[in-house]
Amino acid sequence: MRLGQGLGDALTELLAVLAPVECTCCGAEDSALCGGCARQLRLLCKRPFRAEGQAPALLTVDGSVLLPVVAAGHYRDELAQALLSFKHLGQGQLASTLAPALGKAIRAAVGDKVDICVVPVPSSNAAFRRRGFSPVHLLLGRLRRQGALPGLEVKDALKKGRPGIAVQTLMPALLARFQGFAGQVVKASQRAGVGVGAPAPGSGQKGLGRGDRARRVRGSMTIRLFRKGSLEGRVCIIVDDVLTTGATLAEAARAVSAAGGTVCGAVVLAATRPPAGNEFSQMRPGQPKIDSNKK
Repeated sequence: MRLGQGLGDALTELLAVLAPVECTCCGAEDSALCGGCARQLRLLCKRPFRAEGQAPALLTVDGSVLLPVVAAGHYRDELAQALLSFKHLGQGQLASTLAPALGKAIRAAVGDKVDICVVPVPSSNAAFRRRGFSPVHLLLGRLRRQGALPGLEVKDALKKGRPGIAVQTLMPALLARFQGFAGQVVKASQRAGVGVGAPAPGSGQKGLGRGDRARRVRGSMTIRLFRKGSLEGRVCIIVDDVLTTGATLAEAARAVSAAGGTVCGAVVLAATRPPAGNEFSQMRPGQPKIDSNKK
């Protein structure tokens, strides 16, 4: 992990406990998330589902899947509010509710498979300085400390920088690696309902369309200097907080693949509503999970 990340995560959670708070969803005092809202958030994440169907950057023009994605829940209501407050308002206590939801989605994606690298999508340097922590790293760190990821190895291998100029395009590389990954291992259930009760997550990409997002992140991720070779020959899953167009996950998968890793899929805490139509409704209950066997 980046220098000071572990200490920063611990301090973030400690300060959040010491600071007076109110429920981020309903305003009840003395808790960042009251019991009732916490229960609603857990219900929203009760059934992880396959979400790549709403992410155009993860599909070919004919609809073939480049990168399968499992989401813990839909980006709406209590989940959206909690995630926004966790990321942008310093509500570190919310990790105690968000981390188990993410862990459940990871397990739903890989089943009982082991010896898989979990590769978090890094925050940009600017976002890290602003927040003082990386949301995905903090959640994964909590899961790891609690022993909630048995048989999985978290690899803080990626870093963000300025987008590159001449970079290998995503589609041919991913299509060769990922064709047929979707639709193979265990059961993945889908929650009923898709309504979004909160705005898209605040970030540098807010309001950007598919093409703008893809251009903004293309070539922006590389392997950390002291992690060179650490992903060679390893089966990997990418983990991020929110799925929108899929451009960020696609760039992370490109960087991991270029480093010799085999990316079998991705996991996110929340998936936003499809930009046009309701692709979620086209995904049948019982749709398979990510296949981590293929290399």
